Amino acid sequence: MAKIAVLGAGSWGTALALVLADNKHDVHIWGRYEEQVNEINVKHQNNAYLPNITLPNNLIASTSIEAVLEGAEAVLLVVPTKAMREVLQSVKQNIKKPMTFIHASKGIEPGTHLRISQIIEEEIPFSLRSSVVVLSGPSHAEEVSLRQPTTVTTSSEDMEAASYVQDLFMNKHFRVYTNPDLIGVEIGGSLKNIIALGAGLTHGLGFGDNAKAALMTRGLTEIARLGVKLGANPLTFAGLSGLGDLIVTCTSVHSRNWRAGNMLGKGENLQNVLDEMGMVVEGIRTTKAAYEISNELNVDMPITRGIYDVLFHNKSPEEAVSELMGRVKKKEVEDLKLDNIIFMDKK
Repeated sequence: MAKIAVLGAGSWGTALALVLADNKHDVHIWGRYEEQVNEINVKHQNNAYLPNITLPNNLIASTSIEAVLEGAEAVLLVVPTKAMREVLQSVKQNIKKPMTFIHASKGIEPGTHLRISQIIEEEIPFSLRSSVVVLSGPSHAEEVSLRQPTTVTTSSEDMEAASYVQDLFMNKHFRVYTNPDLIGVEIGGSLKNIIALGAGLTHGLGFGDNAKAALMTRGLTEIARLGVKLGANPLTFAGLSGLGDLIVTCTSVHSRNWRAGNMLGKGENLQNVLDEMGMVVEGIRTTKAAYEISNELNVDMPITRGIYDVLFHNKSPEEAVSELMGRVKKKEVEDLKLDNIIFMDKK
């Protein structure tokens, strides 16, 4: 069994640490706050994020990144995109040999427009990372911690590393697939948060299932359109990290992006929403990044543009919806080229 360092003791980091501990790995999780760390170690709970869940005894917490990383063969990063560079700089100072970097965060960095795997590669020298792997898919931390059936995907430019991570996490409750399309998996996992904000908005405005279905379907088209432009395989967006993640994030009150959008749709201003949520709403920063990328690459993303205007230009949700519905007529089927794509299990 492996020693795995988990950086990030929020709901998702704790849930994934629980999966690893269930698999009998030696799991050490880093948290910023002494009170939270003591609760995990003494009471085997993290009630601020996963109420009423008993954590395995082999899950040990610390406020020291150095202690958590000591002797680990892999590090799992589960921190918000805006904190990723700071945490990676601490990691770089506290490791002396190459290790596998796994990330389960979903976002794109505004300004640089880098995916998280690219941020890792930029911050961690090649001599200190054996590979970079993303873990993504339709997965609420609350349900994972209850050991309810969940399926996710791992992806990497090194498919042996993706399989290694698959083996770390796979058990009878948590099924893991592999996918060679690193760009598509990261883009799907990140941009679905934008559409989840929109789904929440439609609910807050009092719209029904028709609006939600339209938003999710056309939202997936936008995700695929930008993903393909960036080099992704379009078929990825029909899988777990595309359609699957979109469904779970747009249809559940567990989704903080959906909840934030719902509050905005009911007339709350953005700052009040963020203050009341008390947690990072990753879709807000991702909306800004995706809007900027779409403008640079001349990719049409009307839903993203509308949500961007609501978030950053104080446009009313009603006006944004009116503009979306009033656009010139379009064809539905996208011209996404499937030439030369090999995307099947040959076994």
